[in-house]
Amino acid sequence: MTSVERTAYPQFKRLITAHELHLFFSPTRDELEWAADRTDSDEHLLALLLTLKSYQRMGCFPKVEDIPEAVAEFVRRAVELPEGTLPVYRSAKTMKNHRWLVRQRVGVAYDQVRALRIAEESIRREAASKNRPADLINIALKKVVEAGLELPAFSTFDAMASTLRKEVNAEICGGIHDRMSAFERAGLLCGCCGCCGCCGCWRSARATARPCTTG
Repeated sequence: MTSVERTAYPQFKRLITAHELHLFFSPTRDELEWAADRTDSDEHLLALLLTLKSYQRMGCFPKVEDIPEAVAEFVRRAVELPEGTLPVYRSAKTMKNHRWLVRQRVGVAYDQVRALRIAEESIRREAASKNRPADLINIALKKVVEAGLELPAFSTFDAMASTLRKEVNAEICGGIHDRMSAFERAGLLCGCCGCCGCCGCWRSARATARPCTTG
């Protein structure tokens, strides 16, 4: 499994500076009014604002419980919600509705089938010249973002890169194998097993090889 830290997949930093909080997570007056018009409690207002700002920063939806406390507290203070207000959803339906609202506001499409197809095509194309899973994942991330689509989970990219890399490598090896003569294959086999012709590989190959006609 590829470490997410080795890729460009968006995630919260372990330490978020005050400058970053103000730069990336400060709700505008328009955003506050938009969220207030669409929520019925302080908890849902905070949750929707966090969902919006997190998506704007990351291009994907983290679970509310995975949003750092420093971010949640910064947004709560910024919009002057009562101390102790937590971003809590009463139901999964509300959470899904909030995500739909955010997608609508930022103009992104939720089309996982298309996103996966774009990711697969880009990984398969690049795997012929690149072998590091992190590089393949980064290429797929870029293509999905360029298409204006919501990012699938990192585990999806990771599993896809691993599977496609193996398939492409197998195809490359198969092509090399098919272009080799029986004599060359036997020589490769002997090199792998460490023998010096004593295992019969070379004798078998020589028996089927075409005779030399030069001289």
